Amino acid sequence: MITFPNAKINLGLNITERRPDGFHNLETVFIPVGWSDVLEIVEADEIRFTTSGIPLSGNPESNLVMKAYRLLQKDFRLPVLKIHLHKLIPFGAGLGGGSSDGAFMLRLLNKTFNLNIFEGKLLEYAAVLGSDCPFFILNKPVYATGRGEIMQSVDVQLNGMFILLIKPPVEVSTAKAFQYISPKKSSVSLTELLRLPVQEWKTHVVNQFEPSVFQQYPEIKTVRDQLYNLGAVYASMSGSGSCVFGLFKELPTNWKDQFPDDYLTYSQEFQIY
Repeated sequence: MITFPNAKINLGLNITERRPDGFHNLETVFIPVGWSDVLEIVEADEIRFTTSGIPLSGNPESNLVMKAYRLLQKDFRLPVLKIHLHKLIPFGAGLGGGSSDGAFMLRLLNKTFNLNIFEGKLLEYAAVLGSDCPFFILNKPVYATGRGEIMQSVDVQLNGMFILLIKPPVEVSTAKAFQYISPKKSSVSLTELLRLPVQEWKTHVVNQFEPSVFQQYPEIKTVRDQLYNLGAVYASMSGSGSCVFGLFKELPTNWKDQFPDDYLTYSQEFQIY
């Protein structure tokens, strides 16, 4: 069986307070995008986890795909599997690629082996894997608070618009990015701000990580400025990572000429149902 774990972007990102457990509460809107990895499982005689695409480092057991398998293995009789992950979503980009891989593994195991895990329980399993993982169980636009696991549906009018994602060859450590953040609660809910016309988001919808990340990695700010120069109605860094997205009414025909060859890029037309 095969599945395609997709990426996400953040529309706005406010870090509202530091929690007693050392994590932070936040406010954001998660939107799924089509930039995807490929994940395949096949029953086998011995457990194997192989990868291709963007190279992965570290112990395979530390990968969220394997952690998802081991997590369900504690509660269900799962067969031995050969697992292959073809990695296309870049690391350190704020796109949630690793979280998506883990969540999609939970979904794939549940469907393939008829585990009959209901959505609420899947969300609980996903929360064990990581803060962004529960979003990918739902995989639809949501307003998220808490660590990102408290979610409610949100209506964001992006249908018919185009998105362009640009990832320069730098990775931003989430832990390091949080070191420069001073939590602050917004006086206006992000859901209210996103009801404004998209062309007004530039003034009102912010990602609190941008000032410090732009200072450390000026090439990321340059990408955002280039997207505005190309005609984006709104452009922002996604999450705490190095990927920047721009929203367009029409994609400029020459956009690929504006970025170096070692920059990773992705574009799509939004169709959110």
